[in-house]
Amino acid sequence: MLTNPVRQFLRSARLIIGLCSLLMFAVAPKLQAQSSEEEFDSYKLRVEGFWLYSHPSGTFHASVDSGSVNLTQDLAFNTYSTFAGKLDWKFTHKNHLYVEAIPFNSSREVVLTRTIVFEGKTFEAGLSVEGNLSAPMYGFGYQYDIIRRRRGHLGLAVQFNVYNTHASISAAAQVTGSGVQQQAVSASGSLLAPLPIAGPEFRFYLTNSPRLFIEGNLNGMYLFGYGNYLSSFGKLGFSVNRHISLNAGYALASRLTVKTSSSSDRIGIDMTQRGPLVGVELSF
Repeated sequence: MLTNPVRQFLRSARLIIGLCSLLMFAVAPKLQAQSSEEEFDSYKLRVEGFWLYSHPSGTFHASVDSGSVNLTQDLAFNTYSTFAGKLDWKFTHKNHLYVEAIPFNSSREVVLTRTIVFEGKTFEAGLSVEGNLSAPMYGFGYQYDIIRRRRGHLGLAVQFNVYNTHASISAAAQVTGSGVQQQAVSASGSLLAPLPIAGPEFRFYLTNSPRLFIEGNLNGMYLFGYGNYLSSFGKLGFSVNRHISLNAGYALASRLTVKTSSSSDRIGIDMTQRGPLVGVELSF
């Protein structure tokens, strides 16, 4: 019988394969029919910067078996603003090397509605605590454009993501609302997760001009007993001129699941982020 992670991976794989097939059938004939004139998406170096308004959800788990901490229900990590950046070097007609980064540093002060245990420390219900979560992502990738024509391209990317996550909960000595004296308590844990991912990426110009385009991708990987990752975004772009484009879209999902490891004191995380994004793209 298939386990839940295996079923999840198979569903994700079918989704990725289905989207690839859809893009190939829908976009490829139009791209191949284009003339040999200069491509609308012609550049050597591209810099992208976006503001992302993220809605995180999920849990993180201590390296010891002490339950989980819910990001939204326990610590009120409901929304936050962050930046996403990408540098893309197209060193040949169809080959790219790129780096990207999404920082995430946030803290919340909240009164606990339930007793939680994290890294062997107990935080009683009614305690005023500060929760901190830092989970920056750095990605290093290579992309090959399977199809590249005048009105767009369809590519396949292979990327290596590094997540450097640190979570902490702390509370000063205090008297709770129920009149109980509580001593100061704090706990923290970290996770360094290198994740290889792969998936399709495309851009298609909607008219026979470089003015308006759509762009999207889907990346994922099942890491067997270690965890899994799946992300996707869609964008609509408007080219101001040859070098500047204004983009807006939605990060459909970015889910990271990494299991705990008591042997290495590694915390676990199951976090999903989604939300709108707007930004600018510079091409040279």
